Amino acid sequence: MEIDNQRYTGFHPYKIDPKFRVSVQASWRPEAGASLYLLFAKDQGLPLVRVLSKEAYNHKVVTINESDKTPAEKTKLLAKLALLSREATVNEQGKLLVPKDLSEKAGIAPDSDVMLAGRGMAFEIWSKANFDIYLAQITDDDTEDDLGIF
Repeated sequence: MEIDNQRYTGFHPYKIDPKFRVSVQASWRPEAGASLYLLFAKDQGLPLVRVLSKEAYNHKVVTINESDKTPAEKTKLLAKLALLSREATVNEQGKLLVPKDLSEKAGIAPDSDVMLAGRGMAFEIWSKANFDIYLAQITDDDTEDDLGIF
């Protein structure tokens, strides 16, 4: 992955409003009118909403197309990605609407604390409780850091 693809870094506390909108920090907002793609996901068994830039979504498509999977498997994966992704935009006030059903599936309640976590080409929206568990899991991980990064 190129350094240019590390747009989203760090994690930041926010609040999701009663209508399931969350402010996105200015440096993470796409250009006016640009699409983002929302995708339900899990990490370490914990639910979250992954927010993909157009580039990140296209990267997933290229990864599938360039894989050694059979044409039928590729078609199935591409269809699943398209089906599970929801196009969204950030409004003029810098807020992103996360549909109610997607939010609730990720354990995010209306008018609650959430965490936005950078993941390079994408970012994630977590319930505060699930993010706290996740952060504890990855920081307590005793996996050897043979690259000397952490």
